[in-house]
Amino acid sequence: MNSLLLRPLPSATTSGSLVGRVSPAAQRRPGAVAWPRDGRCRRGGVAAAGAWMEEAGTAVLEEAVRRNPALSESYRPAGLPRPNGTVLEAQGRVCTGPEQTRPLGEEQAMRVLDTILRSATGELKDEPVSSAQLGAFFAGMTIRANCFPEATQWSEGERRAMSLFWPRLVHVLPPEVKFIADPEGTIMGANGLTGPRYIGQGTAEMRLVGALREVLAGGHLGYEEIQCVLKDVLPFGSMGASSPSVSEALLAAFLIGQRMNRETDRELKGYCLAFDDELGPPPIADVNSLTHYGEPYDGNTRFFRSTLFVAAVRACYGEACLLHGVEWMPPKGGITEGQMLKFMGANTHLSPTQAKTLLEDKDTGFAYLNLQEACPPLYSIIGLREHIKKRPPLATSEKVQQFVRARGRESMVAGFYHVGYEDPLLMLMRRRTVHAGLVVKVSIFFSFLSCHEGL
Repeated sequence: MNSLLLRPLPSATTSGSLVGRVSPAAQRRPGAVAWPRDGRCRRGGVAAAGAWMEEAGTAVLEEAVRRNPALSESYRPAGLPRPNGTVLEAQGRVCTGPEQTRPLGEEQAMRVLDTILRSATGELKDEPVSSAQLGAFFAGMTIRANCFPEATQWSEGERRAMSLFWPRLVHVLPPEVKFIADPEGTIMGANGLTGPRYIGQGTAEMRLVGALREVLAGGHLGYEEIQCVLKDVLPFGSMGASSPSVSEALLAAFLIGQRMNRETDRELKGYCLAFDDELGPPPIADVNSLTHYGEPYDGNTRFFRSTLFVAAVRACYGEACLLHGVEWMPPKGGITEGQMLKFMGANTHLSPTQAKTLLEDKDTGFAYLNLQEACPPLYSIIGLREHIKKRPPLATSEKVQQFVRARGRESMVAGFYHVGYEDPLLMLMRRRTVHAGLVVKVSIFFSFLSCHEGL
């Protein structure tokens, strides 16, 4: 059981080190994910706690030097390419909703398009604009031109900048980006003829291009269409199981476009349920009750999030609790439950079957699942999500997952940042057929759902 609960502490070093030898008793301590279930959360008293801190505290501090939760950037997966800062800033303004979008001024639009041009011609070696950024940026511009209200359509400055740079960009951008920028040939005039003829390469990309035409026009897709697209394209890229089956630009445009159009219930259900059976049927824990906690995966940067500790205390009183998330996720890249657990010495890379074992254990009743193990296809696009800047639809649906089921009663708690996602989250909980659900506007408001009478 301890092999599931704990990662080994750093080994003792040679003479002269600040790290002392960790006693066998300290090594066997319950750790970050095990609490007694008798109603008293005790650890052997003040004296025992002091002894453990004296023996093992320096070892934990040594680990903290390498992974400090106060510096969540240290948990960013190694090897992910950085996005271009100039274009990313512009994406934050134009790749958002109909009311939230802030059109670029002429000076910024000129700077962004010049950066894209120099990157496409190979001049920006140190900070190139990625394909995902190109897809997201031009998808945002296209959707704004096609269907946004007048106040958030292109500004005069954006029009002048585009009229100046597009005749040059059209000669250096890849065909899929030219398609995204003008899918029907109605935006760029005579220089926008690629879009109407573009079909993509391969079956998966052709299906994605067809769906993307609807999205770029401000339209919506059905439940089955969403599921087909996701299963075609994921896992994606170097973190996936195979090489990409579609262009990074097309997938980025699809994800950000869906969010800009404000996903329908059918679309969100498609995202939520697409990979339910990716690892086979979820294991069923033999517990009387199980609460699933799904906080925003990108963590917090401005305030303390108590979910981990609330779940731990509830586990002490016989209420099994399952948290899920990642160590690091854009756009916030903030402190996550995964980072805190890892810092405390917990094993944060359990399989769903191992999590089931912990939930059933009377001395534990608590588990944490990393998306990397629980759903590899969704984990495979963390890098792409950093490059599209804004949260995609998956940022909503991933919080309402059931990686482990229970024989008894199931409840679900999900957090959100922005007003407007209360009802979609409750709708997804109903679709999960849990007995009760709670959605919480992180640190401020909450609303409650009872799916069955007698709660």
